[in-house]
Amino acid sequence: MPYGRYSSRRFGWLLPARPAWALQELPSLLVPLGLAACGGAVAAAWPNRLLLGCFVVHYAHRALIFPLLIREGKPTPFFTFVLALLFCVYNGYLQGRSLSNYAKYPSGWLKDPRFITGFIGWLIGMAVNIHSDHILRNLRKPGETGYKIPRGGMFEYVSGANFFGEILEWFGFALACCTIESLAFALCTLFILGSRAKQHHQWYLEKFEDYPKNRKIVIPFVY
Repeated sequence: MPYGRYSSRRFGWLLPARPAWALQELPSLLVPLGLAACGGAVAAAWPNRLLLGCFVVHYAHRALIFPLLIREGKPTPFFTFVLALLFCVYNGYLQGRSLSNYAKYPSGWLKDPRFITGFIGWLIGMAVNIHSDHILRNLRKPGETGYKIPRGGMFEYVSGANFFGEILEWFGFALACCTIESLAFALCTLFILGSRAKQHHQWYLEKFEDYPKNRKIVIPFVY
């Protein structure tokens, strides 16, 4: 799905980045909230509330806060916008429906090593994702144009630090949930963002002669 630096009119009309990003991410926030509001006893259980809260917190940031932080973002092609919107509608329904109607956990699940390890992974992944986006937004000083090599944080180890953070986040979420639906989402994230990270890595190598050779694509220490 071409967007950002790869944006092209070949994939439809170009939409302003801020509203396009907000609208495409919004269903992953609103759909789970609607399902939880209509859910039964399963939705009222604390493990389900906390896990659904993790999902909602991520998309509250992506739909409501992140678009406001975009600085002169490249326009989004209409075809990319539609695909992302459909994915967010379906995934929002999938995760929301699973956690509000079907996923049942034992009484001690919040103390289970799988939940604790997964939650920590989710938290670290989200922090890495947000910090990496902050680094990318602040690469240019006011009035500057063009691209620079990202420095600091996980960018010292991988070209796609923001993608690494989100992949870690959703695999942590999948471990904490232990559901087929959350695992499916984690795998989709790996395939989609992993391919995007590979494209970024190759782009950096071609554009910058001094690009650090020790950086991996998206998983630290592993090609």
